[in-house]
Amino acid sequence: MKNHINTLIIALTVIICVTITSVNLIALKVAQNNYITVTGSATKSFVSDLIVWRGSFSKTARTTKEAYEKLKNDTIAVKNYLVSNGIQENHIILSSINTNENYEYEYNQDGRMTKRTFTGYTLTQSVKIESSEVDKTEKISRDITELIDLGVEFFSMPPEYYYTRLDELKLDLIQKSTENTRLRAETIAREAGGKLSKLRTAYLGVFQITPENSSTESYNSGGVYDVSSKNKTAFITTRLEYLLK
Repeated sequence: MKNHINTLIIALTVIICVTITSVNLIALKVAQNNYITVTGSATKSFVSDLIVWRGSFSKTARTTKEAYEKLKNDTIAVKNYLVSNGIQENHIILSSINTNENYEYEYNQDGRMTKRTFTGYTLTQSVKIESSEVDKTEKISRDITELIDLGVEFFSMPPEYYYTRLDELKLDLIQKSTENTRLRAETIAREAGGKLSKLRTAYLGVFQITPENSSTESYNSGGVYDVSSKNKTAFITTRLEYLLK
């Protein structure tokens, strides 16, 4: 009988110790997690206010002098065309001329080169237009093939679109995303019967600037800055941790 009582006492002692330990762990967990972490976001659509458009044209001749004379005439024709279509001359940037030697090759049946014959030079002139007149420059980039009728072999690159007030846009997005995150945190805390206290930590995500109406699949962990579309959408996330009352 005495042994049974001792066993019962030992068992009760173990249960009490385990219970006290569990209560302490729960209390510690509550104390450590007396805050709430919420993620919010903000988006804003905008229209690019700066366009950068690049192109190039070439001339080939037996000598560099002959090729240069032909290229010089094309340069005058390109500049006149752009200015006549409303592009300001100080927005037309011409690069240095690139020179390449041209050869014709002959091969045997084994695919080995047996002869190389010099055929002349190709001189290439690159041009860049940087303008705030986005619509006008965009139209010219599409209609530039009209230069072909003037004998100019012009190669046009797709325009690139930028936004010069990006810093203002980012600040506005951060503010809106922070407000959105706090509103979510207040709602969650209220539903749980609590209130927000001091801000514990704040994390800012990377900016994603994508074509307007594009999917989130185009987002990148390092951020995205699209230059292919005139109409864009900016997106940012914020994560806030608040202490709870």
